[in-house]
Amino acid sequence: MPHGYRRTLITIFLSFLLAGPAVAATRPPVTYPNGMVVTSQRIASEVGAEILRKGGTAVDAAVAVGYALAVVNPCCGNIGGGGFATLHLADGRDVFLNFREKAPLAATEAMYLDDKGEVIKDLSLRGYLAVAVPGTVLGLDTLLRDYGTLPRDVVMAPAIRLAEEGFILDQGDVDILSRAADTLAAEPNVAAIFLKDGKPPSAGDRLVQPNLAATLRSIAEQGPDA
Repeated sequence: MPHGYRRTLITIFLSFLLAGPAVAATRPPVTYPNGMVVTSQRIASEVGAEILRKGGTAVDAAVAVGYALAVVNPCCGNIGGGGFATLHLADGRDVFLNFREKAPLAATEAMYLDDKGEVIKDLSLRGYLAVAVPGTVLGLDTLLRDYGTLPRDVVMAPAIRLAEEGFILDQGDVDILSRAADTLAAEPNVAAIFLKDGKPPSAGDRLVQPNLAATLRSIAEQGPDA
């Protein structure tokens, strides 16, 4: 059994930026004889199991999964949002970490209202005014620093590899991108990554995200300050 796996039970909830119901893209479960990793995307689960096999704890695996989901489940994984983590430690302590997003310091009560005080449709959901100050990276780094055992570059290596080399899309992944196709198409730089010739990709296509890989590598090297 991986060192320390019995010592910690951890649950992480990562919030997402796109509006709409949570969706999953997955195959049958990834099994591992001495541990369990549950995510909404099979590849992310495999990343967690890989970290456990390397001797990481549940916290190490959870942080690795958090970054992996930002790559393989872009609708709901994130480095631009926030989340929560709950831990039950072997010494009996229960720990709750809140790393949800915060409103920017320049935010105002009327920032989503028109001159008549009416809410402007979708202004809080789309565009730069919808973006909060993210907490995910600091939250995951705090988890790893205070409760993990492996170095940051080790737990982030699988996510960087998946972003740089790409991964093969299943039908569930394609369904997610198809539902957001119109939104993705409105931004050329986003469409260039998630669409293929302006249309949703097909199952079996490879999704490569070099800019995200570069961002993740910066985080691995410099931490949250990146």
